[in-house]
Amino acid sequence: MPVDTERLNEFLGKAVGDMGAAMSAGLVMIGDRLGLYRALASDGPLNSTELSSRTDTKERYVREWLLNQAASGYVTYDPATEKYSMTPEQAFCLADPQSPGYIAGAFDIVASTLRDQPKVERVFTAGGGVPWGDHDACLFCGTERFFAANYRGNLLESWLPALDGVVERLRSGACAADVGCGHGASTILMAQAYVKSTFVGFDFHAPSIDCANQRARAAGLKNVRFQVADAVSFPGPNGGGSSELFDFIACFDCVHDMGDPAGCAKQVRRRLKPGGTWMVVEPDAGDKVEDNLNPVGRVFSAASTMICVPASLASGGPGLGACAGPTRLKSVLAQGGFASVRVATTTPFNLVLEARA
Repeated sequence: MPVDTERLNEFLGKAVGDMGAAMSAGLVMIGDRLGLYRALASDGPLNSTELSSRTDTKERYVREWLLNQAASGYVTYDPATEKYSMTPEQAFCLADPQSPGYIAGAFDIVASTLRDQPKVERVFTAGGGVPWGDHDACLFCGTERFFAANYRGNLLESWLPALDGVVERLRSGACAADVGCGHGASTILMAQAYVKSTFVGFDFHAPSIDCANQRARAAGLKNVRFQVADAVSFPGPNGGGSSELFDFIACFDCVHDMGDPAGCAKQVRRRLKPGGTWMVVEPDAGDKVEDNLNPVGRVFSAASTMICVPASLASGGPGLGACAGPTRLKSVLAQGGFASVRVATTTPFNLVLEARA
């Protein structure tokens, strides 16, 4: 079959763009960790000498870094002054760790997938999976930083208000659980907003629970605690038996990773008071392959192949993955015995499901 030159050039152009993006990921991490973005956003426009002076870095490296970042569109170059700066939008995403649009943490996740590539390659042929805790440590800190920004932007203003009566319960004082809480970013955010309620974060990954407890102590919170427990056997609000129930339970971006998501649904149902609510936040992927053939679907499917599916299969799970789609997810939730499961709201990246007894 003859090669169409125009299509060939189009494909090669795309591949070159992907090479540049992949090779630049480490440079985003450098800019984030060394404060290059923050200095440029606060003090710019700057040339390489000025930026290196403000960040105690070496000018020759900063000069090349700036060139790469300008070529990437992550910083802005002015040929007239030969200086670099950041637009408000660039700074919003890269220079402010408290911004709801902060994306620098995502590049830690990218780095972890590259470091873990040999592990995932092995299970392609040997079968089985890669447990969550066996991934490179960059995955855990990157997940916290990247997802925390999304939670800051949506959890209190959009997701919780989309649920029937949950905000009112939390304001008046409720017992709530965050199952699969990781470093506790979502749990702490809710505990800070609803001081009359008590929150318990559960995760099977002990190092993440240690980190979450440190975060809670640093925030001075008295209405939240974190405990090592898995999603199919987590205890009640006070660590007790079946009589201890929660008003509200949340799972953020974790059901699709689980080894037994249906078992989680059943345990949530057992741990909820009558009339209680389970909120499940998941990637907003489509049900069909063709629904996911877009840039967001590309990110979801890459993370799913490298992280989500291996985590589930490592525990003998169904491997739902990040592209499970709303139909499969609602089916899993319904297996817990919930009479009502609905899509409460969506964002460009997330699907928020509400399950009620």
